[in-house]
Amino acid sequence: MTTTRPLAPAERYLNRELSWLDFNARVLELAEDESLPLLERVKFLAIFASNLDEFYMVRVAGLKRRRSMGLTVRSPDGLTIREQLELIQQRTQELVRRQADDFNKDIAPRLEDAAIRILHWEDLPEDAAPRLREYFRDQVFPVLTPLAVDPAHPFPYISGLSLNLAVLVRNPETGVSHFARVKVPNNVPRFVAVEPPDHAATFLPLEDLIAAHLPQLFPGLEVVAHHPFRVTRNADVEVEEDRDEDLLQAMERELSRRRFGPAVRLEVTESMDPQILELLLSELEMQPGDVFHVPGLLDLASLWQVYALDRPELKDEPFVPATHPRLSEGESPTSVFATLREGDVLVHHPYQSFATSVQRFIEQAAADPHVLAIKQTLYRTSGDSPIVNALIDAAEAGKQVVVIVEIKARFDEEANISWARSLERAGCHVVYGLVGLKTHCKTALVVRRENGVIRRYCHIGTGNYNPRTARIYEDLGILTADPGVGADLTDLFNTLTGYSRQTSYRRLMVAPHSIRAGLLERIHREARNAADGRPAGIRIKVNSLVDEQIIDALYEASTAGVPVELLIRGICALRPGVPGLSENIRVRSIVGRFLEHSRVMNFAGAGDPEWWIGSADLMHRNLDRRVEVLLRVCDETAQRQLQEIFDAAMADDVRCWELGSDAVWRRIGERDYQAELMAAASEHGS
Repeated sequence: MTTTRPLAPAERYLNRELSWLDFNARVLELAEDESLPLLERVKFLAIFASNLDEFYMVRVAGLKRRRSMGLTVRSPDGLTIREQLELIQQRTQELVRRQADDFNKDIAPRLEDAAIRILHWEDLPEDAAPRLREYFRDQVFPVLTPLAVDPAHPFPYISGLSLNLAVLVRNPETGVSHFARVKVPNNVPRFVAVEPPDHAATFLPLEDLIAAHLPQLFPGLEVVAHHPFRVTRNADVEVEEDRDEDLLQAMERELSRRRFGPAVRLEVTESMDPQILELLLSELEMQPGDVFHVPGLLDLASLWQVYALDRPELKDEPFVPATHPRLSEGESPTSVFATLREGDVLVHHPYQSFATSVQRFIEQAAADPHVLAIKQTLYRTSGDSPIVNALIDAAEAGKQVVVIVEIKARFDEEANISWARSLERAGCHVVYGLVGLKTHCKTALVVRRENGVIRRYCHIGTGNYNPRTARIYEDLGILTADPGVGADLTDLFNTLTGYSRQTSYRRLMVAPHSIRAGLLERIHREARNAADGRPAGIRIKVNSLVDEQIIDALYEASTAGVPVELLIRGICALRPGVPGLSENIRVRSIVGRFLEHSRVMNFAGAGDPEWWIGSADLMHRNLDRRVEVLLRVCDETAQRQLQEIFDAAMADDVRCWELGSDAVWRRIGERDYQAELMAAASEHGS
């Protein structure tokens, strides 16, 4: 009798960090895609760069912190921390060189053909220099602070993500050389507009302008050399939550510390002087493996400035989201409350307008004299938030307004603290969630008195209450007057604001108590259905799939014969297509004009299918350390819409990436799934 060899961890799971780098490589492929408009390719270069910044600030920083603590824990795929960091460094260097080559050898020449140029000082036309010298004198020189390094001047603090010039100057009398650092200011445009001939858009990198005028910063000294460099620091915030301490104050204290986090990445140009590099590594307490030699410009995230040019012929055609047909009557909006009394509304952003659905729901509630209370969670929102303004209006009108503001939302902490204070000043009841958990769910509850009867209206979604990102993030949401959902949200808000220990709900699964167990139960049920010859199937759409328990359950379902279709935008630690383990699992990723962000789960249920939408990705943090909500979608029209979305995304000819059993993502298909959804929304909307 033969026995099957147990699979090693590396054969069973893919590394989450390397999988994330694979996702960012898919973003880079869009920057390399010659079929896209030129400035859209520039946009994807900028997205790739900013994605990589955050990856190093959080994920790589976390690995380095654990290494410094002497932890020896291995990743689920069996790699040590040292092995992971080495593989990350190798893969990142490959991608950074690809990005630089794409910009230097392809996109920059194409930009020049389109009369958009980024020049160096020595390449400027002669008549541009006087104006730029005047600009430097008036706008740049006053904000520069050259910092010398000598026995009387210690090595200066280098802030995270700042662009700097390492300058070597020499005293002509003594011949002694000294190091100095000049920070490139981040409150001046990175690309300085050069007076363009023939209406061309010509730019000079700010660091080039500063370098050309270094003698003015070091009068009497000889400028021997100058080299741009950029440092990335650990930017994660860890708050020790204590019931006896004000969480708001604790978070503010930690934010002030974040800027002093240890350095985790040093970016330099290929021409960097080895001695200066050695000094930087020593003073920043970094290793040679932390250095990335970049051909050409550093910090291509600054290319957003180029993308912002008014050149519509070089961009995607503008898309105006449609109003959901049930939320419009000709030129005038309907009452959202009247519409929801007739049945649920599933909205799909950005194809259907956030402003005329979710935002209008909150704004109508704030203005309606029959509304008694509004309760809402806020994880991230925009700078000038109409949602927050509506909540403030509601409170000032005398309504009870309760807002759970998650002030631990990474990189939005300061903005959320500001929103929390504005809401409190207006008379809203502001709560910061539960100790030890982030409140990540996207929920709103409106309580309305109608003819002496209390009725509850709800919104549960997959995306944040952010009108800006709702135009570029793909998300789903249900607006409903279903009494069961209203009762569930009432219980949930009582848990978030009080001491309720509610863990079971009617139409919801809520993490950290029931989402993991609920999903595992349904996956195992599909396996039993397949084994018994009954209809079985699993479809899941999330941003990330990392949790080993969920992955193992999906492997068991595949082995039992369940067809599993996974639509994963970002990280996927599951290895599909492995004989005897996952041959019935397909994994796809769609990366395009809009950021695929919705979370949807579907279980065939032996002919009685279940559809769920919500805020939870399949990661440890979402299932164990956050308040997340999944809503069972019972409305037949909404179920049919979700089915159509999945059918379209998984069609054989759709343009996407598929993950192979060899852990390689391969681009396939030609049909633009997102473009078809845009066309359908425009056809069926108002």
